[in-house]
Amino acid sequence: MKLCFLSLVLLALFAMPVPSFAADRLSVLLEWFVNPDHAPMVVALEKGLFQQAGLEVELVPPADPSAVPRLVSAKQADIGVHYQPNLYLDHAAGLPLVRFGTLVETPLNTVTVLADGPVGSLADLKGRKIGFSVSGFEDALLKRMLAVEGVGLDEVKLVNVNFALTSSLLGGQVDATVGGFRNFELTQIRLEGGEARSFFPEEYGVPVYDELIFVVHRDLAGDDRLRRFLQAVEQASIFLTNHPEEAWALFIKAYPNLDDALNRQAFTDTLPRFAKRPAALDRARYERFGAFMAESGLIERSPAVEDLAIEIGR
Repeated sequence: MKLCFLSLVLLALFAMPVPSFAADRLSVLLEWFVNPDHAPMVVALEKGLFQQAGLEVELVPPADPSAVPRLVSAKQADIGVHYQPNLYLDHAAGLPLVRFGTLVETPLNTVTVLADGPVGSLADLKGRKIGFSVSGFEDALLKRMLAVEGVGLDEVKLVNVNFALTSSLLGGQVDATVGGFRNFELTQIRLEGGEARSFFPEEYGVPVYDELIFVVHRDLAGDDRLRRFLQAVEQASIFLTNHPEEAWALFIKAYPNLDDALNRQAFTDTLPRFAKRPAALDRARYERFGAFMAESGLIERSPAVEDLAIEIGR
């Protein structure tokens, strides 16, 4: 009789509805409009990886890209996609931001020239015009690169072309550009009928750095949502590596307006640059780059790594 009663109790328990719990929400403020650089997050959404991690993630393109660090610092967004070089400037300005993950683990920045133009080496830029979009870090980057070839920054003419890097180069207004991304601008120039070649900062004296990182307000550094977020991003990055065509199909399913030749090639060119261990922190890399920022006069002194970057345990 006791066995029968126990069976009835167990049956009743199994028959009870399983309570559903609301997923933890996370807003991710992007550094620019959605593009292939964000593919791991898009794939994680499309494959339900965030949902499996108990997260409801929203990707938010910014109205003003320069406002991202300020908005995250003001807790108007949970996570920001940001640039490692800019993080040192934000830290020096007193913003309470820390890096907790990496999205794109190699530099994308370049100095770019037309392949059939007069510039065959960086030394050939002496006395020529170089177009740029944002001063500051790009000036320091260019100065270090030119120095390797014995050219001073004062021996070139810098021209602010805003964000018209490709058109200013193709139109002959400048002889080179600094700041164009190697996974976009080279293809864009080719699609517009030109051919270009690029010089890479890390091959001309600039320490290697992470192009895109995830930042958060320091108060949220211990939030378990961040660990689960990075686990889902890691799964997506591995899927992108193993199944690029299927990943592309998921990407354009989410953003069909990006289904064109430029974004297709950018997607392919960015695949090897996504961090496969987004939570991992290369302390030596951050120390070297902090020293470069200080030597370049962009910050007063290099900060301790733990002051602006953390590694979240699994």
